[in-house]
Amino acid sequence: MHHFARHLKSALLTGAALAVWVAAAAAQDASKEDKIIATVNGHEIRISEVQMATDDIIGQLPDLPPKLRFPFVVEYLIERHMLAQLAVKEGVADTDEYKRRLALYQAKALRDAYFFQKIRPAVTDEELKAAYEEESQKLASTERVRARHILVATEKEAESIAAKLKAGEKFEDLAKQYSLDGSKDFGGDLGYFTAPEMVAEFSKATFALKVGETTPPVKTDFGWHIIRLEDRKMGAAQPFDQVKPAIRNVLLRKKVQEVINDLRKTAKVEILDEDLKRMTAEADKQRKLMEERAKGQAVTPGAAPGQAEGEGDGGKGDLQLPQ
Repeated sequence: MHHFARHLKSALLTGAALAVWVAAAAAQDASKEDKIIATVNGHEIRISEVQMATDDIIGQLPDLPPKLRFPFVVEYLIERHMLAQLAVKEGVADTDEYKRRLALYQAKALRDAYFFQKIRPAVTDEELKAAYEEESQKLASTERVRARHILVATEKEAESIAAKLKAGEKFEDLAKQYSLDGSKDFGGDLGYFTAPEMVAEFSKATFALKVGETTPPVKTDFGWHIIRLEDRKMGAAQPFDQVKPAIRNVLLRKKVQEVINDLRKTAKVEILDEDLKRMTAEADKQRKLMEERAKGQAVTPGAAPGQAEGEGDGGKGDLQLPQ
């Protein structure tokens, strides 16, 4: 539930441009006849096939403007059908390799069809609006601050950096030079965050500052921090229409997980490989540890400013939900 709430809040704050484009494209296609837009040696490529292909590879699409993505996916389909037709001509359809892949893709197709027919319709506009209203009210009464920090391993290093700051050196330059955190590439900028999103020691020191002030060295489990407050403001959600697709994706992921959890109660799943058993046990242990830490921490080394944990999931291919 903690992860769900955090992702929903992130959706309200940042929106999701890619999700907006997918939703818009789907709505546009639904209003059109499923017309033929190209042929490959007699095979008809229709609007619906382009949409399904887009859903399938959306995480792998290059950073193209929306108007260029449609011809990109059509070209992808043309090349795929040419190779598929060549494979049939050369007898690949009769091989064991093809049959193994076909079984895999059939399972994916059934999963996607179940998602579109059973799960996606379960997220209603009323549910989306209710989630938006609930989280918007929380954001409106929650103060958010923007801060920079420099993270080092020892108190001695932190004191040395504090002395450099007093001598007039720029915070951003020192962050880029010394910080161990991924925010160093942004001059230590962590973007906006609320108090619960950071470890307690970090939040206590940061929220006690006035804009422009810098802390003495602050110790957390991550190391020693020098923190400068850049801005503070009360939270505010973006307009509902802008974030609706992003909220839908969060709620859909929650519903999918609920279905999976119910299935696991009755499914007979056996891990037969001993090495895999050990790896699975270790992965479960690490996942539980991460979930526990996430309940009270959000200072994540390597995160871009303003990026919430869990954002930026492009490129996962089949691991992504169908759009």
